Amino acid sequence: MTSSKKITLKNGIKSGKTTITEFTIRKPVTGDLRGVKLLEFIDLDIDSLAKVLPRITTPSIAEHEVYTLDLIDLSEITKEVINFLSPNSNDANKESLTE
Repeated sequence: MTSSKKITLKNGIKSGKTTITEFTIRKPVTGDLRGVKLLEFIDLDIDSLAKVLPRITTPSIAEHEVYTLDLIDLSEITKEVINFLSPNSNDANKESLTE
């Protein structure tokens, strides 16, 4: 599993004077989840995502900009967050082969 993923937005997001059409999202580390209830983040609560996404995106998007994302784009982002939070299937396969 990779620790980052490039995401192309179907509908760009306005950030200051520029429009962001793609960014890289990286796997969050423990420090990125400061001030966020872990269960809410795992449940993909929009307020939790809005706090964490600015910490794990390049170029960084602001918390208030997360709330302006198109639903299709937010769906793609949450799929990647789910992939980051899921156990690595390769590790599971290796473990079952050694048993």
